Amino acid sequence: MYIYLNGEFVEQTNAKIPIMDHGYLYGLGLFETFRIYNGHPFLLDDHFQRMEEGLKEVGIKWSISRKEALRILQRLLELNQLEDAYVRWNVSAGSEQLGLYTGYYEQPTVSVFMKPLPKQIKDKSIVILNQRRNTPEGTKRLKSHHYLNNALAKREIGDAPHKEGIFLTEAGWVAEGIVSNVFWVKSNKVYTPAVETGILDGVTRRYVLAHLKKTGIPVEEGYFTQEALLQADEAFLTNSIQESVRVESCMEQSYARESTIITELKEAFKRDTNRRWSIAEVGV
Repeated sequence: MYIYLNGEFVEQTNAKIPIMDHGYLYGLGLFETFRIYNGHPFLLDDHFQRMEEGLKEVGIKWSISRKEALRILQRLLELNQLEDAYVRWNVSAGSEQLGLYTGYYEQPTVSVFMKPLPKQIKDKSIVILNQRRNTPEGTKRLKSHHYLNNALAKREIGDAPHKEGIFLTEAGWVAEGIVSNVFWVKSNKVYTPAVETGILDGVTRRYVLAHLKKTGIPVEEGYFTQEALLQADEAFLTNSIQESVRVESCMEQSYARESTIITELKEAFKRDTNRRWSIAEVGV
């Protein structure tokens, strides 16, 4: 596969980064993953806005115009002979001397990876993890290179593609999945953990909330125990690659078959994925 690296398009096996890159040495870097549908990067503006805000917080200077981003993505699609794609856009701090650095990183390492979309998963089972969700290392959780908590959780549940682990916080509140945000439905009302629990404010999570509010479906963000999730009528997971996936069971609890809420949400993705640049266009 071809990747983009600091202004060049290179074979993945030939890509190299400096050993003194602080993204490698100290985990100083952020990334975004998103889907391209028929050549259109879904909600690209929201992904880049979140990345720019996070990079400012960790002292990395980076910005890009939509035009330049589309040029890079289109060339990668051509080189990799793809029309739909899974994209990871990665910005790490770049090189500095050994030791913690307090200035601004002026020359970050920018890399863009692309691969075919994975097969769509219709249903997943979820389990409550023994591994607890760590607290954000800054003011909020960033989509950063600090992924040890997630990696340990993934080792706990293994590689089964139809299985997802759900973190609880140290206080026992439902948080999020290893690679997803979690929602559930009780008496036609949708519930999801609040960002204040320490979860990642997922772009697809924001899209789902905007769509639910637009269509008049009641939604509550808050602090919930695992009993609330286990007693739900139905549940679903969201992320930028798999969109929304129905949860068939949690531990010993089985959920109802797909309802009108989940069905309508999937229809919304079908309508919007080829044309939406931002969540603001959903029209809430």
